[in-house]
Amino acid sequence: MSALARWFRANGYAVSGYDKTPTPLTEALTAEGIAIHYQDAVDNIPPEVRRNREQTLVVLTPAIPKDHQEWAWLREQGYDIQKRSQVLGLLTQGRPTIAVAGTHGKTTTSSMVAHLLHHAGVPCAAFLGGISVNLGSNLLLPGEGMKNKEVETSNSSSSTEAPTTNNRQPTTSTIPVVVEADEYDRSFLTLFPTVAIVTSTDADHLDIYGHKEALVESFRQFVGQIQPGGTLIINHTADPSVAAAAPEGVRVIRYGLSLEEGPELYATNITAQGHQFHFALHSPQGTTDGLVLAVPGYHNVENMLAASCVAELYGLGPDQLRAAVAAYKGVKRRFEFILTAGTVAAPKVYVDDYAHHPREIEAFLRSVRALYPGRRLRVIFQPHLFSRTRDFAPGFAESLSLADEVVLLDIYPARELPMPGITSELILSQITAAEKSLQTKAEILRNAETNPNFDVLATVGAGDIDQLVPQLKNILDIRWNGAEA
Repeated sequence: MSALARWFRANGYAVSGYDKTPTPLTEALTAEGIAIHYQDAVDNIPPEVRRNREQTLVVLTPAIPKDHQEWAWLREQGYDIQKRSQVLGLLTQGRPTIAVAGTHGKTTTSSMVAHLLHHAGVPCAAFLGGISVNLGSNLLLPGEGMKNKEVETSNSSSSTEAPTTNNRQPTTSTIPVVVEADEYDRSFLTLFPTVAIVTSTDADHLDIYGHKEALVESFRQFVGQIQPGGTLIINHTADPSVAAAAPEGVRVIRYGLSLEEGPELYATNITAQGHQFHFALHSPQGTTDGLVLAVPGYHNVENMLAASCVAELYGLGPDQLRAAVAAYKGVKRRFEFILTAGTVAAPKVYVDDYAHHPREIEAFLRSVRALYPGRRLRVIFQPHLFSRTRDFAPGFAESLSLADEVVLLDIYPARELPMPGITSELILSQITAAEKSLQTKAEILRNAETNPNFDVLATVGAGDIDQLVPQLKNILDIRWNGAEA
């Protein structure tokens, strides 16, 4: 949503909006000239919006609850209301699109693709789902290539279903657009990519899909919309029927770290050295050795495989690829190092991650363990959504049990109302770690001061757990370094 807001602002539109709570991102948007309010009240809708109904486009995120007062008023008044995904589909229409889909790794992989192309001087645009550290933004504009493109709205606020047929116009620009293709609510079916990446098809969003097969079917539909002559880069662990759904003439390239399934795109000689992962890339273009990724994690090496393959499709050679991979700094809240102290032999580390699915948490914690073998690990996790907690409680418990100590916050509800019997206790009761507890944010901060019995601290989750990060950083910096942060 914020990337779209930035695009419209960059193109001279007046932009305003609502968010639930202030964050560093909303503060940045405000500084860029975007008006944001935090109370759901019709009176907070700006006067210029009230006066210019026919000239106003309302962009809706699925995160908005159905009882939102401002949304209800705008519907009643007949405003043109379109989903975020529909607007993204309009902005990418007629342009070569690199769409990154999958139930894990979308944001990191799409940011990697955008970075690799941008670093090598390939003009591209990007709409990302997180803040790229390299770009300092979730929006990349290549100059006039994405400027002043008219957005033709349908004035159909009742339209809630994403289009599922290939109705795109011929490509009118050679500048590729990198987008994060979100499977939630079948949003990615507004996109008709030239190149598509599918990182995973694990079960998620069962509040929308009901069962995994329906989710997999949406991925098949997405892959079926790849443009003639395009390319599908798909993780070898994805459901085989998804790759089989690629249209005739679409090149299919499978990738993964494991060689058991024989992927065409893989890595060898993977070693962790400090915070860096070293590896060699094997792709249909050949072998590129000596790659160094400063954002750690085996899962991030796998993400970089897919991104590097796209970069090679756009002409990057081995030397350009090595330089671009080495320069990649990651995405905010994706394996983000907040604080490091101590020595090589006895490190003290605080790392933050957005993981909110059992598979993501497992990949993250296994990578942390690989970086800091034998060190005591405390994980603070905030479950996201009652429905996801209900559907995956055993998986959350199993992945979190990789830690020495697990602290749970209450469930972050986001768009959902409470569900009877669904609480963080459902996960806590199944965790097998030696120490486990349910704490409030205030208790977590007190315990960081009074119970420093850990070497590595990880805060994990997709809710508002990030509000703890600056406070925990300050507490630990005083304890570890003896100075105010």
